[in-house]
Amino acid sequence: MFAAQHIAALALFLWAAWGVGDLVGARLRAGPPARHGTARGDAWLGLALSCALGIGVFVLLLQGLGIVGWLRPAATMALLLAALAAAAMRTPAAWRRLRAGPPAPAPTLAERTMRWVVAGAVVVCLVEPLSPPFAFDEMMYHLPWARETALSGRIGIHDWLRYPWFPYNYNLLYAAALPWMGDVFPHLLHALAGWLSALVVYRLAVLYTDRIVAGMAVVILLAVGEYANALIDMAVALFVVAACAALWIWQEEGDGDGGARPTRWLVLAAFFLGVAAGSKYQALTFLPLLGLWVLWRERRPGPLALGLAAFLLPCIYWYARNSLQTGDPFNPIGARVFGFTNWNPADYQQQLDDVRAHASLPNVMFWALLVVPFGVFWKARPAVRAAFAFGVWSLVVWVLTSRYPRYMMASFPILAWLGAMGWRQLYLWGAGLVRSRAPGLAGGRRPAMAAGALVAVLAAAGLSRFAAHWRIISPTPQTREAFLRQQVPGYEVLSYLRAHPVPDKLYQVVLNDALYYAGVPAWGDVFGPYRYADYVYLPADELARKLAAQGFGRIVIRTDLAPYIHTKPGFDRRFQLIAEQGSVKAYRILPATP
Repeated sequence: MFAAQHIAALALFLWAAWGVGDLVGARLRAGPPARHGTARGDAWLGLALSCALGIGVFVLLLQGLGIVGWLRPAATMALLLAALAAAAMRTPAAWRRLRAGPPAPAPTLAERTMRWVVAGAVVVCLVEPLSPPFAFDEMMYHLPWARETALSGRIGIHDWLRYPWFPYNYNLLYAAALPWMGDVFPHLLHALAGWLSALVVYRLAVLYTDRIVAGMAVVILLAVGEYANALIDMAVALFVVAACAALWIWQEEGDGDGGARPTRWLVLAAFFLGVAAGSKYQALTFLPLLGLWVLWRERRPGPLALGLAAFLLPCIYWYARNSLQTGDPFNPIGARVFGFTNWNPADYQQQLDDVRAHASLPNVMFWALLVVPFGVFWKARPAVRAAFAFGVWSLVVWVLTSRYPRYMMASFPILAWLGAMGWRQLYLWGAGLVRSRAPGLAGGRRPAMAAGALVAVLAAAGLSRFAAHWRIISPTPQTREAFLRQQVPGYEVLSYLRAHPVPDKLYQVVLNDALYYAGVPAWGDVFGPYRYADYVYLPADELARKLAAQGFGRIVIRTDLAPYIHTKPGFDRRFQLIAEQGSVKAYRILPATP
């Protein structure tokens, strides 16, 4: 029942988002009828882009409410109800458009098999977002920021978070959802972005490659993406791939009769990129490539100005705010150019070192993209060559800047498509080699048996992954508490502090991965003005005085990772133990005694 309720609520939100996107994007369907076989003529791709547009419009409206301090449950419910009304009015016409499309060719046995594989991957992925929050970054700042925004109804600067100045576009959806649906629903909102990305890529792959490649791309994307947390990387991926799809439609529309390309698709692509850039700085790395691609085809000032305005609309607030208040529009990553504020040079270097320490190779499922230029789709499909250029650009930028796996996620949808093309080509070469060198292996039932074995392996892997995620769904308060006690370090101590609030502030040491469950702001981090290095190495009496002077009344420490604090000489005279769970201990800061 818990899973059904959450998925039903997500479907309701998706319908509402589609209604808004279909209404706002109605002008995109204006003009002459779309040519058969083009992206604009694909009704299912249009549906996916309408959903993405509606989510982007929701984000923009929530941003406006948050700026003026009206991001309250009543306002968010009013937005949802209005969107549902729009969806109800527009559904009949959309249903007619879907039914009016040309019938698809009858699927082959391989295509029918691929459909079942895709369906299995979708079922597995549906349960992944349903566990309580326990991933590191969602606990450290994504959900705490959303909670504080929901409580205040206003977009604010929370200096106790690791990244108080980040652009938080997609997190606004989490803030709107928390009062109504709790903290599991943000997982579903993040996963929804990934699922829509899969739909966009599937339709592009059907149009410009084939249905086998399309199915493989979806399976790869569902396998390698992150769907079990409330980060924002899959959201950035959605808006980036939606922007690429809109730009391709823009190009195709202009290629038809040699006339001017319709500005509306350029504006839509720019808006998608703006939503992405307002969700994570990393989205800016795609601007040089896509900007040059646009300028190569469009130099009229009017369309370019409209595109720039559409790009800035959903993201300029974050960059202007940062620039005005800190001098660094990209705070903190622009500090070496624009100057340091809440971080210092040591913090900056430590962040770079941490990213480098987690560097690794791309996922093996993407490696096959290297053979795409030698494949069957390369010469006849300009869309494939454009996707390959995007993939190469994203990989080069990734290698030069971080090599951190999650920082590649914004490119996952198109990389999954390219990887699928590559693996399909490797299969074709391998099958041709077997037919020429060992024809006996290519005849009879052997190919079907090999395919059946592969499907069985995929099914076993899917069942294992499904079972692992199903076990951690916690539908009742009792199962949730038991799960969090097991997964979240110091959960019982943080629950005690949450249940016994005091006016004074809380300082934490090495509990970033549990910060959300403190329930209140908790200062202390490796970076920023409350960095550990400025506190934890002080003598006990000096540490207590400094904390008390800054308004702190309690400190919670993970002593197995920081064993040098509670063992300081004189620590017991200035700190009183009030709660303990394993190595996590909470103390009250005592006044100095004569």
